[in-house]
Amino acid sequence: MKLVVAIVQPHRLDSVRLALTEIGITGMTVTEVRGYGRQKGHTEIYRGAEYTISFLPKLKIEVALPDERVEDAITAITRAARTGRIGDGKIFVLDVVAARRVRTGETGEDAL
Repeated sequence: MKLVVAIVQPHRLDSVRLALTEIGITGMTVTEVRGYGRQKGHTEIYRGAEYTISFLPKLKIEVALPDERVEDAITAITRAARTGRIGDGKIFVLDVVAARRVRTGETGEDAL
């Protein structure tokens, strides 16, 4: 099992959700986060004063999947989140050691 973690721009959430749903992946967790990478933030002017915004709003999407579905999910997320501009995001894949469905007690891939 793997945990796919995608950091994407907030306005791309619906596209990513739809892309994952189209390939049969329905469960995900979404968290509002702030961060920066090569984008390095930006400056804004408020009431005549210039402010540097270092941490930009992003969304973290987490999806737990069986190993054989990971590449499909990565492809779908990449296609849906890409705008071609800096700041499109990143995708990380982590190993999941164990999973348990709280309601039924199912474990492993059955819990997904």
